[in-house]
Amino acid sequence: MANITRHDPFGLARTDPFADIEDMFKGFFMRPVLFEGKPQMEIKMDLKEDDKAYTVHAEIPGVKKEEIQVSIDGNRVSISAETKTEKEEKKGEKVLRSERYYGNVARSFTLANDVDEAKAKAKYADGVLELTLPKKEGATTVKKLAVQ
Repeated sequence: MANITRHDPFGLARTDPFADIEDMFKGFFMRPVLFEGKPQMEIKMDLKEDDKAYTVHAEIPGVKKEEIQVSIDGNRVSISAETKTEKEEKKGEKVLRSERYYGNVARSFTLANDVDEAKAKAKYADGVLELTLPKKEGATTVKKLAVQ
């Protein structure tokens, strides 16, 4: 006797219709491609505080000082920069590889006190941005309430 099997070309007769749901999304949530194992550039910071001011050291290597923007809005500080990297490998007159990367990097943070924008200073040297952010005179401190 011959074995009879039912042929279902569209797979409609499955017992569990959600068994292959993972296959539907396979490869959908992929990470962006990074070239040559380089991590994306990010701004690393050190923040110090004393009675009169905040001092920020932000590492932004390979950026010209004209490409850095710092904005202050009350107690919110934002740092952004445009990054450009161009690399070309030659062997004699023949170009073997040429790569370019253009992008923006930004970082924002909120301080406990408002900053006196008129007295704030920024200095960039050796890939490190140094911000001196004086606290506003007469700025109110956090008031603690007693719970009744």
